[in-house]
Amino acid sequence: MIKGLRKILLITILAVFAGCVNKSNKETETVTKEKDMSEKEDIRAADILGNPDYLAISYGGYRNVDHDIEPTLDELKEDMKLLSAMGIKILRTYKVHFPHASNVLKAISELKKEDESFEMYVMLGAWIDCKDARTEKPDHQAESEANGPEIEEAARLANEYPDIVKVIAVGNEAMVKWAASYYVQPEVILKWVTHLQGLKKDGKLPKDLWITSSDDFSSWGGGGAEYHTEALEELYDAVDYVSMHTYPYHNTHYNPEFWIIPDDEKLSDIEKIDAAMLRAKEFAVSQYDSVSNYMKSIGVKKPIHIGETGWATISDGFYGPEGSKATDEYKEAMYYKLMRDWTNKAGISCFYFEGFDEPWKDPNNENGSENHFGLFTVDGQAKYALWDMVDQGIFNGLTRNGKSITKSFEGDREAMMKTVLVPPTSD
Repeated sequence: MIKGLRKILLITILAVFAGCVNKSNKETETVTKEKDMSEKEDIRAADILGNPDYLAISYGGYRNVDHDIEPTLDELKEDMKLLSAMGIKILRTYKVHFPHASNVLKAISELKKEDESFEMYVMLGAWIDCKDARTEKPDHQAESEANGPEIEEAARLANEYPDIVKVIAVGNEAMVKWAASYYVQPEVILKWVTHLQGLKKDGKLPKDLWITSSDDFSSWGGGGAEYHTEALEELYDAVDYVSMHTYPYHNTHYNPEFWIIPDDEKLSDIEKIDAAMLRAKEFAVSQYDSVSNYMKSIGVKKPIHIGETGWATISDGFYGPEGSKATDEYKEAMYYKLMRDWTNKAGISCFYFEGFDEPWKDPNNENGSENHFGLFTVDGQAKYALWDMVDQGIFNGLTRNGKSITKSFEGDREAMMKTVLVPPTSD
């Protein structure tokens, strides 16, 4: 009888102890989850920019030739999951006067609620135009009346989604002179950057939000002396970091010296292509260095990240078979890897352009290069740069437009390589 009571007592004690341990474990798990969520909410732009654990990409989710057809929330979620699977944790958007950017933020917010481990941040673009932009007579000495509401909406979204929006970029290639239909003077960009910094100082924007402008390397002083203005120096002082663009791809036509193969180069065709792509990467490095050197010359020390760079896979124009022969999936894959390797090692964020093909970019020419900068095609085929990820099963269970992710060229490397052309020679 006594032995039985002892046994019952022992079982009871063990049960109570197990319950306490279980409760303690659950409480610890809850605290850990809450801590993880709090840490994610506290992540700053300074923590993620230049951090190779937070890969960046430029993103547009438009799937149709008609730009008025907005991607649905479900379509945006599909894309977010695909990019996240690739290791992407920072997106760049371009404008807020269409629903796209706010819907991207909503999609990310919902995904975070559905899965606490989901992590994605946004560099939110605010589009800036000159007066009468995209007309026969754009006025580059005045700004569009739409700029004010654009900035106001960007600020509103940054306040609505402080856990997601970590950067506001004022303008996209808005100062570079070759943007002939809409560029503005640097004083306009300076005005709005200063305005946003003032809101931050007054506590009307998150204190750790970073403000920049994303523009061509030349606009940041890396090009001709015409850009070396007092307003640009003031802009350097005003921004939290520099977001510069570099496009060796376009320069295979406009400044092809680095791209042309010497006629005495004794290499196989594939070796010539590989060597040309290495030179393309070095061309990007040189443009980065030119911005860095200008910044040093005016006595400023701030981070410089790459806001855009990319390589198209189809072109029937300057960069195609009748042009610089720069365009195919093999070269895109090489450029993507070379740029990721360099920037990750150098502590530079690279907002690679871009995640997905967007057919609205050149709506009257299906084979225009602007439609084909994506790492995925519109219908969800992974281009050659991502074939290894397909093989590794990274996209298993994920879809685009409801279709499973497959390889371009049906995975036939030999067929893909038949589209790869050797760059022109100097003769």
